[in-house]
Amino acid sequence: MQSQSVRDPDKLHWLPISAAISSISVVGIAIGLGMPLLSVILESRGVSATMIGLNTAIAGVASIVAAPFATPLAARFGVVWTMLGMILLGAFAFVGFYFATAFWMWFPLRVALHIALTVLFILSEFWISTSAPPHRRGFVLGLYATVLSLGFAGGPWLFAQLGSQGFLPFGVAFGLVSVAAIPVLAAWRESPVIHAGDDATTSFVKFIWLVPTATAAVLVFGAVETGGFALFPIYGSRIGYSEADAALLLSMIGLGNVMLQIPMGMLSDRVRDRRHILLGCATVGLVGTILMPYLAADWHIMAALLFVWGGVVAALYTIGLAHLGSRLSGRDLASANAAFVLCYGLGMVLGPQFIGIGMDLFGTNGFGWSLAIFFAAYIGLVICRVVPGLRRYLG
Repeated sequence: MQSQSVRDPDKLHWLPISAAISSISVVGIAIGLGMPLLSVILESRGVSATMIGLNTAIAGVASIVAAPFATPLAARFGVVWTMLGMILLGAFAFVGFYFATAFWMWFPLRVALHIALTVLFILSEFWISTSAPPHRRGFVLGLYATVLSLGFAGGPWLFAQLGSQGFLPFGVAFGLVSVAAIPVLAAWRESPVIHAGDDATTSFVKFIWLVPTATAAVLVFGAVETGGFALFPIYGSRIGYSEADAALLLSMIGLGNVMLQIPMGMLSDRVRDRRHILLGCATVGLVGTILMPYLAADWHIMAALLFVWGGVVAALYTIGLAHLGSRLSGRDLASANAAFVLCYGLGMVLGPQFIGIGMDLFGTNGFGWSLAIFFAAYIGLVICRVVPGLRRYLG
């Protein structure tokens, strides 16, 4: 059955949009609960921080490996059935950690969990993009990013309430992931169709370069978000903040992420070329990074800066996804969504390493310089894509 969104592209289809947003947001709560839960349990078992980090890093590798298979699976089994299968796999993988007594068992479980999550994210974002008309796509994706951010924030709060002892937190996570199946089933009649076709690795890889301003935007966001969040507490302590003050500043970044995605998405709906907004986001990211050392003396000014900086930089993901949806459709959009998520995974791998090396080589200032390089490189790419006469250098 062809999706209704394809039959009437100018209509805002709230049922499938709500289904995709609510299902992936429930999964987001489970992820937010699971990340600290699994780390705390491993530490209580005497596993070293290095091995905990290695087990967590496997998640990024699993995401990169899984991304190319999302579209072929959806084409073979359908979007809804593939999502339901991934929900089932994720739920049982999560509860499997409770019963896995040997540490080595956590590696295949982590791989299974994040393969499932990666495919869910790709297909949910594809479903949202196909259900939103072009003139409202930025708003809908801003809403998606906001709800998802709230879900991620709710996970750690839930962990604080449940603790790490016994089966209860795993049972709650299993229940949350399972609940994600309900809205997916409710909207199955309006799910998009992905037609079968050639999806060799070379076909998948081409989508990374097909809309480079979108895929590069999410790579930069993944690098800045993951590396910045991981190393900001160290940066904060080196410039004189207490651990509590640095943590509150991180919260301001997250609050900006939640509060500004819908306005930024609505703004992107009003411009003819979303690349101009992406260029503005990267410019704000670069300027904010440059200003941080000069404004650090006043915590409140720094908090205001990071609120705006965090929200605008996070819009690289939201508007990048909207730009992708405006350029492609059908199976191409599904494959491009997979490439988009893969680039986010690459950013998660590159960011912490690059920023960490920068701080080791150049001290405290290496934090800001490393972030600035990501933003400056992206600004250069967008200018080359937007300015006539320069585009030929990037194909």
